[in-house]
Amino acid sequence: MSSIRTQKRGAATLAAATLLATMAALAPADAALAATVPLGTPSSTGSLGPAAPGAAITQQQMIARAHDWITNNVPYSQSVAWQDSAVGGPYRADCSGFVSMAWGLQDSLVTQTLPNVSTVTTGNISGDTNLQPGDALDYTADHVVLFDSWVNQSAGTFNYDAEHDYGQVANETQGNIYSSTLEGYSISDFEALRYNNIAPSRTSTLSIDAVGDHVAFVDTNGNVANDWSAGGSWQGPAGIGGQARSDSSVVLDANADRAFFIDANGNVVNDWVTNGSWQGPWGIGGQARPGSPVATNAAGTLVAFVDTSGNVVDDWYASGSWHGPAAVGGQARSDSPLAFDSNGDRLFFIDTNGNVANDWTSNGTWSGPAGIGGQARAGSALATDSAGNLVAFADANGNVVNDWVTNGSWNGPWGIGGQARADSPLAFDSNGDRLFFIDTNGNVANDWSSNGTWSGPAGIGGQARAGSALATDSAGNLVAFADANGNVVNDWVTNGSWNGPWGIGGTSR
Repeated sequence: MSSIRTQKRGAATLAAATLLATMAALAPADAALAATVPLGTPSSTGSLGPAAPGAAITQQQMIARAHDWITNNVPYSQSVAWQDSAVGGPYRADCSGFVSMAWGLQDSLVTQTLPNVSTVTTGNISGDTNLQPGDALDYTADHVVLFDSWVNQSAGTFNYDAEHDYGQVANETQGNIYSSTLEGYSISDFEALRYNNIAPSRTSTLSIDAVGDHVAFVDTNGNVANDWSAGGSWQGPAGIGGQARSDSSVVLDANADRAFFIDANGNVVNDWVTNGSWQGPWGIGGQARPGSPVATNAAGTLVAFVDTSGNVVDDWYASGSWHGPAAVGGQARSDSPLAFDSNGDRLFFIDTNGNVANDWTSNGTWSGPAGIGGQARAGSALATDSAGNLVAFADANGNVVNDWVTNGSWNGPWGIGGQARADSPLAFDSNGDRLFFIDTNGNVANDWSSNGTWSGPAGIGGQARAGSALATDSAGNLVAFADANGNVVNDWVTNGSWNGPWGIGGTSR
């Protein structure tokens, strides 16, 4: 919003006392956690991150921060600000203050100064199908909104989040890039801004089957593809069906006959093999929020994700059909990964308070969530072994740590060796005695367990680009990742020694 809002649409200006009273009435009861405050410079970014005002932020964190104000019904104001424990603050409660808050900026900017911290991706959003979550749609003369997600990309419909005008509260609204107007202005007046300090997403785009002869990934055109090994040589890549949303992971079941991902419209879908050929994609049930991971059990009969309300949910396959989604238990932090054990009866995630937690099933019923030990830093990955008895993550200091089960109880966390790069994935072999990650120098490394004691880290070969995924086979003898040029490569064990990296085919998004 410009510093002085032009009342183009005839919205009545509320008296300051009335506005403050309205905001107080809408604020949660615990004023220490959510409150209307005077204008000022943000001192924190709250539990949703980023690490500090102006620090790198993921797209999913932007959307989660926007939805915090929507959940709190924060009313529009140019004269007061809002702060709470989730997003910190204070941030001015008008349209450009809303975008400043969502981006976690060092100050509440105005429509004319938001371009100073961003890049114009298009000067006219009319017909622009390249909008991404967290982009600002800015009419620099008067108004700005935040692109949230595509409803139907081919039809041009999208969700956006905004502080609209006096007398209104922050909410999510639908627009269309083929419409003539947006928020009452000509749509051609809006340019798309992408924040300059976006952190790589923690969502993996590489997956290996149990044997290690198929690697699925999303290519640079958004196509879901795979490489495969035949006669000792890698073949591919070849598309297996469909395009993945810009933030979507792709995950294979253990036999590489099902691949799950999120399509461009946010639907959870799968490709599957019939008579040796890939089919699909086909929706299996539900929509995933921006940045949601996808996880499956070994059989590919359970698929977990985070729905648009932040709930941890799953779809399940029974009697030849997919069912769901249904709530598994709890809400996941905006950047939370998901990790299933092999049987799909334990599901691990990071809750909204940063605690590493799990849901578990007994006699077909899900219970939880319950914390298993420790807090994960912003952007932390999460990995578990086949049995679900070991869970690795990065703690608040970036140390690679794990929780473990002994005599039916969780213990930890405990450092197992080394520090992970801020965007590093984690990958366990099935036995949980090898853990792979990307260290702070970009090297692909591992820790290993022998006689109950962890050793390492040690490099296994090659450097991974920013945002690279990482995946290993069941035995922990093959590790795939994206090198500095984005090529899909692998390291492998021969006669007890690591070799590589070697290109196996294609370039990962």
